[in-house]
Amino acid sequence: MSKQIAPLAERQAWNALEAHYKTVRELHLRELFADDPKRGERMATEAAGLYLDYSKNRITDETLKLLLQLAEESGLRERIDAMFRGEKINVTENRAVLHVALRAPKGASIVVDGENVVPEVHAVLDKMTDFSNRVRSGGWKGHSGKRIRNVINIGIGGSDLGPVMAYEALKHYTERSMTFRFVSNVDGTDFAEAVQDLDPAETLFIISSKTFTTLETMTNAHTAREWSVKGFGGDETSVAKHFVAVSTNTEGVAKFGIDTENMFGFWDWVGGRYSMDSAIGLSTMLAVGPDNFRAMLDGFHQMDEHFRTTPFDRNLPVLMGLLALWYNDFFGAQTIAVLPYEQYLKRFPAYLQQLTMESNGKHVTLDGKKVSSDTGPIYWGEPGTNGQHSFYQLIHQGTRVIPCDFIAFNKTLNPLGRHHDILLANVFAQTEALAFGKTPEELKAEGTPDWLVPHRTFEGNRPSNTIVAERLTPESLGKLVALYEHSVFTQGAIWNVDSFDQWGVELGKVLAQRIIPELESRTEPALNHDSSTNNLIRRYRRFKEAS
Repeated sequence: MSKQIAPLAERQAWNALEAHYKTVRELHLRELFADDPKRGERMATEAAGLYLDYSKNRITDETLKLLLQLAEESGLRERIDAMFRGEKINVTENRAVLHVALRAPKGASIVVDGENVVPEVHAVLDKMTDFSNRVRSGGWKGHSGKRIRNVINIGIGGSDLGPVMAYEALKHYTERSMTFRFVSNVDGTDFAEAVQDLDPAETLFIISSKTFTTLETMTNAHTAREWSVKGFGGDETSVAKHFVAVSTNTEGVAKFGIDTENMFGFWDWVGGRYSMDSAIGLSTMLAVGPDNFRAMLDGFHQMDEHFRTTPFDRNLPVLMGLLALWYNDFFGAQTIAVLPYEQYLKRFPAYLQQLTMESNGKHVTLDGKKVSSDTGPIYWGEPGTNGQHSFYQLIHQGTRVIPCDFIAFNKTLNPLGRHHDILLANVFAQTEALAFGKTPEELKAEGTPDWLVPHRTFEGNRPSNTIVAERLTPESLGKLVALYEHSVFTQGAIWNVDSFDQWGVELGKVLAQRIIPELESRTEPALNHDSSTNNLIRRYRRFKEAS
């Protein structure tokens, strides 16, 4: 990309927004709705089967106009086009950013370094499909001739969070005769509990590591290898039937004992947190089957095309990204709560934490200069209605502005009496209560004693989006994930940061590699850390020696 983007403070729309904020910051949603009876219908848009109601945000038409102008001035359209063209917009690693190619249909063309990558993507998908069909049908046999009944994915970060979230989200569609588990933490408890009740003869491990060198993943992988081989009386040839790899390191995979025919590759233009729809999703395909996996990819692609082609004023990811930036940079809101009213989406907020905070938790712009505004709000959340009985108190009556995204589905996958009506009533009630609150006058009119009125007053004016889909399917899950991917992209483009590197995860890992031998050394090591770290190391070593 050749176009230089002016610093935020020099963008006309940014300065206009700063002035505009001063005029609207005291406006209450009660007034905004009273002045515009059609606001709830007008400030809503629908695309790719997702309905977004953004009317309960602290914005006016002028706010929206200025935010959209900011997107234009920030080169968002050019950035979107550059990504879809395969340009190397991850500047610090000189890489293209092409998770959108992972869900492009056959026949599409996305070129990186002169080569159309779409045929490669579909070759891997076809290989995954063939393998999944064999395992699910019982055609793939373990070393002793037993069929595989247990699948354990070993990975960390994007190689774990995506597969775990997708498995939980699509549990309704999974093969119930099989058990799926996920190991990520280097804490040995994670592995020990995952295999506690399993038979090695019926267990398949997927080792998900692009480089096949990630410390946590390879530590767990070698522990899994020992556990599995032990189950076959030490026969190391058993590894080939009980381990497959998602990696690009052919030599490392072969050395581990995995048949490289059972290695599923991906590319350096796929970031870890954007990889759940690549071969990293092999456990997902095994769980839900190839047809459902491809339906999920189609959902991703529908949202990609909406993001790529739709004018910004009706573009769901753009609108959500602009609203997140409005609260983060003008209201000083440090967090965004994601509140899915769907139990299957219980891991969705945790998945979004990596997607959003690893992407935009940056302190310098693309040209290495310090950012002039806050970046990367903290995303968090839990499923409703559980959260209503824990942290909603703070959202309703606390002192912080916490924008909320409510996610709901018109139809449930598990119809049980009145449950779904009650669930959806809570979604609509919470957004109404957050927006409009309850005034002292209303409380007094109800007969609330004067001394109790302050405690029971709800100020309201708490912003929220409501996202509604028909039902949770593989397709709608793909749409939801892509919605947030592109919202993150929108925010990063305006802050002019590299949303696709993650140098911030490196330093601690490097230091850990230095400390490991200091903890394991049989002789007292010379320590050259700070006094706190030195003391902690010595204290741990004394404990080890004493036990």
